[in-house]
Amino acid sequence: MSSMGPMPNQHESPEVSTVWLRAFLEVARHGSFTVAARTLGWTQSAVSRQISSLERAMGGAPLFDRLPRGVRLTEAGRVLVPYAEAVTESLHGALRELGALREVAGTRLRFGAFATADAALVPLAVGAFRARHPGILVSREEGFTPGLLDRLDAGHLDLAVVSTTGRAPLDAFDLHHLLDECLYVAVPSGHPLAGSGPVRLGRLSDADWISGSSRPEGTLLDAALRQGFSPRVAHVVGEWTAKQGYVAAGLGVALVPALAAASVRPDVALLPVLDEGAPARAVYAAIVRGRSLTPAVEAFVGALREAAAKISRTMA
Repeated sequence: MSSMGPMPNQHESPEVSTVWLRAFLEVARHGSFTVAARTLGWTQSAVSRQISSLERAMGGAPLFDRLPRGVRLTEAGRVLVPYAEAVTESLHGALRELGALREVAGTRLRFGAFATADAALVPLAVGAFRARHPGILVSREEGFTPGLLDRLDAGHLDLAVVSTTGRAPLDAFDLHHLLDECLYVAVPSGHPLAGSGPVRLGRLSDADWISGSSRPEGTLLDAALRQGFSPRVAHVVGEWTAKQGYVAAGLGVALVPALAAASVRPDVALLPVLDEGAPARAVYAAIVRGRSLTPAVEAFVGALREAAAKISRTMA
């Protein structure tokens, strides 16, 4: 059996090594196997082997005429030169772009988070991350979970801190569990139930509610639907600080996740919600499934987990 391997036929596309093309272009440029070998840092016999392999892959036609002094391109060699140059330049361009991408990815972190995660979880994680990685530029977006997942999937974010609120398609992403949080209902400090301990939401079925959406479905008020009533949303307010103002003014009550509980104002009382058998609101760091993690993303997930562990101990 020949050690040269199978010869390409007219029905096959030859597999050409970029190493062969590199050797070919150097010999063509210098007109010499010896000079090409010196330029490449190879032996002359190594250059000769690469050229022989390329000639076989190209159908066996010689690419160089061997002269008493040096070599000269044959007609086949002259035809091949522009194609070899285009292939090697394309490869070099790809390598340059990949190198630039790795450099940028290694020096920046783009993440998004839902609003109440910014009360404690995100600041703790960002503070720890920046102390350990001061050279990485961190940028953050705020949004609701469905929108953050869209941004993540489109490549505008490297990571998103999301929750199970909103009925978003979380199963389409790789999820790193951070914590489970309970819910509170915020009432004015003078409310009859203030200070009474845990309550079922059904006791507030006749109350006006303050929510980030006019419809309870897909919001924290899903908890009310589970308890058999549809809450009357009197005021649509998106930002948690503003919700507190409405509650304190006696304009309604609102549900508050545990992540925001520490920042409640003194004229608002928080009552733990009794919701037996219902799943806690889970919080995750979401990443596009199958996408390679940069060291920055891995480090930030670690910082989020550390921050979540600290917060979970305070909620216990």
